[in-house]
Amino acid sequence: MKIFNTDGSMLTKLLLILAFFAGCQAAYAETEKYLINPGDILEISVWNEDALKREVTVLPDGSIGFPLTGSLQAAGRSVEELKKELTTKLTEYIAEPVVNVVIKSAGGNVVYVTGQVKLPGKFIMTEPMNVMQILSLAGGLTPFAKGDDIVILRKNSKGAESIKFEYSDLENGNGLNQNHILKSGDVVVVP
Repeated sequence: MKIFNTDGSMLTKLLLILAFFAGCQAAYAETEKYLINPGDILEISVWNEDALKREVTVLPDGSIGFPLTGSLQAAGRSVEELKKELTTKLTEYIAEPVVNVVIKSAGGNVVYVTGQVKLPGKFIMTEPMNVMQILSLAGGLTPFAKGDDIVILRKNSKGAESIKFEYSDLENGNGLNQNHILKSGDVVVVP
């Protein structure tokens, strides 16, 4: 059985394909970083500084308090961004601080489902979830639900937007592009 041509062209093609997918995965990971939300619990520590180890809850305004740095904006930032700012602020007091930030609880990463579902309420997303998944957690639609009039209400930088969702399309295997990944704070309304 011959796997490679003598010129190695098959190997070259395989390496190019692997490089392409590695690049795609890196790009996905870069754009899909978890952003800290109000209500999340963070554990912050500084190596070799026992007095600088705290478990903090991100306040409703998105801020946290930490010794020597004061109040910092945490919500809407990645762990790496927060860690970088803490390190910068602590360098005024500690030579070369090694800061560690860990999300202990993503309790602020919530979506709300209201209306004609069996279990309306607030749901914590411990992983990326789409509309069908959250409707499943809400027990599914009631017999009175208007499945083709579902709306996702989302806050964004311009205010708020309304995203239409037609349940029957996905139920029939169509319209897969409308099965949006939900964001923290989204409200799924099932009339």
